[in-house]
Amino acid sequence: MIRVLFVCWGNICRSPMAEYIFRKMVRERGLDQNIYVESAATSTEELGNPVYPPARAELKKHGIDCSGHHARQVRPKDYEEFDYIIAMEDIHHRIMRDRFFRGRDDKISLCLDYTDHRGEQIADPWYTRDFVTAYNQIAEGCSGLLDYIVDNSL
Repeated sequence: MIRVLFVCWGNICRSPMAEYIFRKMVRERGLDQNIYVESAATSTEELGNPVYPPARAELKKHGIDCSGHHARQVRPKDYEEFDYIIAMEDIHHRIMRDRFFRGRDDKISLCLDYTDHRGEQIADPWYTRDFVTAYNQIAEGCSGLLDYIVDNSL
């Protein structure tokens, strides 16, 4: 089983959006038995909280239910447990590498690295208030990641 972890700052906007978008894509391709998906935060400030209401509303517009989500923080053991660790911004990559994974980062990439926008970051809609753009960028990244996994890991 391929295991994918999406990571952002608080695990209430971008990373859970990615988790649930990716789960839907995996399910639609009939790959539920092959790919496991989760999300996490680099910070502790939102631990236990559900998906932020505007992010939840954007997911709902696309027929995606995220009920039951509770923010959690990245754990050192995530490095061993996940095959792909997908950050929304460079800062998440650096925090995971330096604080949680003891300098290891070969499993970490940015969400948009699987698109024509390699190296670009997904702006935090908590601050931009642009959940539509965040959704579209995340969906593009998730689609590219799923194609990559299917072509290279399954």
